[in-house]
Amino acid sequence: MSRPGLFITFEGIDGAGKSSHIEGLAAAFRTQGRTVTVSREPGGTPLAEKLRTLVLNDPMDALTESLLIFAARRDHLLNVIEPALARGEVVLCDRFTDATFAYQGAGRGFDLGVLSTLERLAQTGLAQDPLLMREPDLTVWFDLAPEVAAERLAGARVPDRFEAQPVEFFRRVAQGYADRAAAAPQRFARLDAAQDRHRVWQQLTSVFVRKGWLAIMVASQGGMQ
Repeated sequence: MSRPGLFITFEGIDGAGKSSHIEGLAAAFRTQGRTVTVSREPGGTPLAEKLRTLVLNDPMDALTESLLIFAARRDHLLNVIEPALARGEVVLCDRFTDATFAYQGAGRGFDLGVLSTLERLAQTGLAQDPLLMREPDLTVWFDLAPEVAAERLAGARVPDRFEAQPVEFFRRVAQGYADRAAAAPQRFARLDAAQDRHRVWQQLTSVFVRKGWLAIMVASQGGMQ
C-alpha cells in the first residue's frame, strides 16, 4: 500500500536554527525510502519567490504584506504542496501560516481576525474535499529567546526587513508562536533551540520516532553527517 503524504512545517524566530536541520531530516526520510519535497515560505514557486522578494525588501503596510504572503501561499499550495501530498511525499516547509500570525499578527499588531479570514480563503478548496482547510500534520517550533537569536544573527549577513527589527519586535513574535502552540497543542512539537546543534537534532528526531514516522537508526544517522 502507498503511504499517505506528510506535511511538516518548521517555525521559529529568525536565528532559531530551524533551517539548518531541514535537510538533515529530509535525508533521514529519504534513507527509509520516502520521497521528500523541501520548500519554504514565502516562496516555493516562481511567482511566490517574486512575492517573497517584495515582502522582504519593499516597505508596505501590514495588510498589503499579509495579502502578498497569502497570495504566495495559495500559489505554493496549488503548485507544490498539494501535488506532492497527493503523490504520497513528505513535504518539509520552512515556515507556513503560523509565521504569518506570529510576524504580521503578533509582531506587527495586525488584526488576527483578518488573518484568519485570509487563512481560510487561501488554504481551502485545494484537495478533493472542497471544505478542507489545509494545515500541517505537524509543526516543529524552534523556541529560542529573542536575545539569543539576535546574538546568533549579529554579523551573519545583511539583514532583510524583518531581521533588522529590534529585539522587542521578536519578543512579540515569540509570544505569537507561543499563542499558536497553545491553541493547537496536538499539532505543535516544541524544541528547546537554545541547546547545541546535536541536542536540538536529538529532540527533533525523537519527535518523529515517537510518531512512528522515522526508525530510530535512520533518525540517528540522518542529520549528523
